[in-house]
Amino acid sequence: MRAPLPAAFLTLPIAHRAYHDVADGRPENSRAAVRAAVAAGYGIEIDLQLSRDGVAMVFHDETLERLTPHQGWLRDLTAAELGATALTGGDEGVPTFAEILSLVAGRVPLLVELKDQTLRMEDTDGKLEAATVAALQGYDGPVALMSFNPHCLAHLARLAPHIPRGITTSAYDAQDWAPLPPETCDRLRPIPDYDRVAASFISHEAADLARPRVAELADQGAAVLCWTIKSPQAESEARRIAQNITFEGYSAQIPSPPAA
Repeated sequence: MRAPLPAAFLTLPIAHRAYHDVADGRPENSRAAVRAAVAAGYGIEIDLQLSRDGVAMVFHDETLERLTPHQGWLRDLTAAELGATALTGGDEGVPTFAEILSLVAGRVPLLVELKDQTLRMEDTDGKLEAATVAALQGYDGPVALMSFNPHCLAHLARLAPHIPRGITTSAYDAQDWAPLPPETCDRLRPIPDYDRVAASFISHEAADLARPRVAELADQGAAVLCWTIKSPQAESEARRIAQNITFEGYSAQIPSPPAA
């Protein structure tokens, strides 16, 4: 079952890791950044990792040191311990996915990236996928799930076929992706799993949007999003190919509704 991407994901610019600005007390993937995105009327992109006790947490990295004053693996801490771990540049701890769902409450589209739990793009144990789907039970609002790891998406297709899912895609430059093996980069680069996981969209690396495979998938009906746009000029360039953008570092313009 290929669940279509709701139109809302193609109309509102999507704030990368929510509408974050540490200078204003809004770290990435924080409640403050989510509140700011909702207030501005942007769509929201967030990332999920799994706590030691099996809770989906909104956090980008596998380790804590870039985003908190602490070191170590996120997966070694419980949800309660992570909730008490302050995000650098803010005054809040790491939020759970359920908390962010309550904050958004369906008011803007929510694009959710499940991070690769294997660190090798191999098959996962399905625990993050199951925790994500469980948190979404009863959620009323536009939501879509994506991952770089196609095995993750295969689990999601089984657990929640009704929720739109897409592949986060890249040029997969082997140097940029080290220590991921070059042969894995070579396999993923042509986006071979799109039909296997019944995806309905891709979110592609902006600098690589001209890749013929992107146009091929678009011709087959795939919605094309892109990451990560950091200026109005880059946005204008990306929109020649992509139907929508994921942005950070500036205030993207929200398109005016069509005249009646």
